[in-house]
Amino acid sequence: MERPGTFEEFWPYYVAQHRLPATRMLHFVGTHLGLVAAALGFVFSPWLFAAAPVLGYGFAWIGHFFFEKNQPATFTYPLWSLRGDFRMLRLTWAGKMGGEVARLIDGAHP
Repeated sequence: MERPGTFEEFWPYYVAQHRLPATRMLHFVGTHLGLVAAALGFVFSPWLFAAAPVLGYGFAWIGHFFFEKNQPATFTYPLWSLRGDFRMLRLTWAGKMGGEVARLIDGAHP
């Protein structure tokens, strides 16, 4: 993949890295756990805040390494990947992420 110039150019690549429902569900769970840990960290303990990325990315990376068998986009595009995580979370809550995967994958994106 050529280096994308915008997030919208990056998005199809991100979606292609999350083809499997199991990977997307692990992201969904990890992102929620990371957000909860960050919020509780502000209130109770900085250790919880420090645990937030471990929880969030730990679940996501399990999906990539064991299900997708690919390299997480975070390694190459950390900020766009984080933005992609939140878009995927929003689309999952709306019940539209499966359709987004079908639209972009069936649209001949690798």
